[in-house]
Amino acid sequence: MSSATTDPTPAAHEHHGHQGHHGHHVPWLSYLSLAASTSLIGSYVGLSKLLVLAFPVFLLAFLRFGMAAVFMLPWLRRGPAEKPLSGRTRFLLFLESFFGNFLFSICLLFGMKHSSAVVAGVIMAGIPATVALMSWLFLRERIAPRTLLGIAAAVGGIVMVALDRHGGAADPQLGQTSIWGALLLVGAMCCEASYVVIGKRLTADLPPRRISALINLWGLVLVTPLGLWQAVDFDFGAVAPKDWGLLLFYAIAASTVTVWLWMKGLQHVSAAKAGVFMVFLPVSTALIGLLFLGERMSGTQLLAYALALGGVVLATWPGRPERLSRP
Repeated sequence: MSSATTDPTPAAHEHHGHQGHHGHHVPWLSYLSLAASTSLIGSYVGLSKLLVLAFPVFLLAFLRFGMAAVFMLPWLRRGPAEKPLSGRTRFLLFLESFFGNFLFSICLLFGMKHSSAVVAGVIMAGIPATVALMSWLFLRERIAPRTLLGIAAAVGGIVMVALDRHGGAADPQLGQTSIWGALLLVGAMCCEASYVVIGKRLTADLPPRRISALINLWGLVLVTPLGLWQAVDFDFGAVAPKDWGLLLFYAIAASTVTVWLWMKGLQHVSAAKAGVFMVFLPVSTALIGLLFLGERMSGTQLLAYALALGGVVLATWPGRPERLSRP
């Protein structure tokens, strides 16, 4: 795990991490980590549709962060080779948790109460294009006309699915989508894109496990007052054992495994390139909805899905400068 890169091109020093020790090196393990992370995120986005029927949203988020904090206690320790946290790093950790944990969870869970998993999958397909836009704004990566076209296509898909107000589920309670629900999911999409860009900055200073533990702890601090408020009147005895099991999976997958895998992958892949792997998120979300929640995909949603995923390909496909880079 060398911390240096031999690529002399300008793209190599804009917080892009490890593009490989040599020009022909492909970080397959990092790619696998990113793909596994987003696939797990997509699965719990779909399964959260069931959890919001069993738990109030703030209580659900509180229990998620609390369970994860127990598992991640050993990850909080500073390693012998690590420097003390700077003020800038502490602020970035707070922002990473506020957008990527706290606000993302609230927008996602409230959005899923008023949306279907299929709709959520289409909206989340806009994440890579949003990452590309934020990379341009905050990491100063140049956006090609093709990327702008991809962003427009992804936004077009989001607008189409927002206007198609029925997810096609067998159970109307699981399938109805409102404009409010779609807007909340768009907010979750923007939070997730912020998480990618800020996370790229953090991986230059901290190891993946410590980042995961610290941002989860911030998430717990932020949501605790709201979670305790809803816990006072909640009947915990009415929760079925299967829902507790699903909550445990959600806590471990959302706060520990996916965050660690994502930060591990980001160590060696640029933020814009990592955005490509967000394509696995909407695919796995839609599969959960279709296979386990009895949802169906309407013709409009299918077209919106194709348009959004087409935008993903346009916005994040490697450009010529990356292909022609020399060792």
